Amino acid sequence: MTSSSKREWLVPVGLIVLSAVPVIAGAARLTELTGGATVTPENARFFASPVPVVVHIVGASLYCLLGAFQFARGFRRRRPGWHRIAGRLLIPCGLAAALSGVWMAALYPRPPIDDVLLTPIRLVFGSAMVACIVLGVAAIRRRDLARHRVWMARGYAIGLGAGTQVLTHLPWMLLAGQPRGLGRVLLMVAGWVINLAVAEWALRRGQIKSARAVRDLTGARAGVLASR
Repeated sequence: MTSSSKREWLVPVGLIVLSAVPVIAGAARLTELTGGATVTPENARFFASPVPVVVHIVGASLYCLLGAFQFARGFRRRRPGWHRIAGRLLIPCGLAAALSGVWMAALYPRPPIDDVLLTPIRLVFGSAMVACIVLGVAAIRRRDLARHRVWMARGYAIGLGAGTQVLTHLPWMLLAGQPRGLGRVLLMVAGWVINLAVAEWALRRGQIKSARAVRDLTGARAGVLASR
């Protein structure tokens, strides 16, 4: 594998690693629900209504893990068929994850560690994820690849929020234990905001590179024509 090929896989591998903790936690929750675990105040809401959380875990896990491969540019270009097939699976998975998350935020009893502010915040980010995916689908139906890429990247950034929230929570947990109240609200929001900021930076960087490549190609063609 060449150095350029290795660099190509840095982003997908990083995204998979970032997804690992919430995916493992989701698998543990599914095992708990299907294995007859003891019902406690912390998990009672999931046993009372298991379908939304199961849909959320399965949808989000597939969306985060499979979606990571869509960010390998060279692989995407070499295997356009893969990109299209994976995209057709990612769209329902992403929508299922977002809509079930909205359902749980609105209708599940609020956990004791969550401040009341987290409910509307979760509803906003869940709805934003749905909107990004829908706009991405609308863009590709118009053959607008640039807008499709932008909206799908934003939707993925929101969907990967749980992975980054592990990192935002970790220092607090090491120093002061489980965050609660407003502190937890800020740490949760930070995970989504960090992801969106990185996505916007990467998209902007890609647009600058594309514009520079077009400018260089145009200049080269003008030079060839002038030399004739």
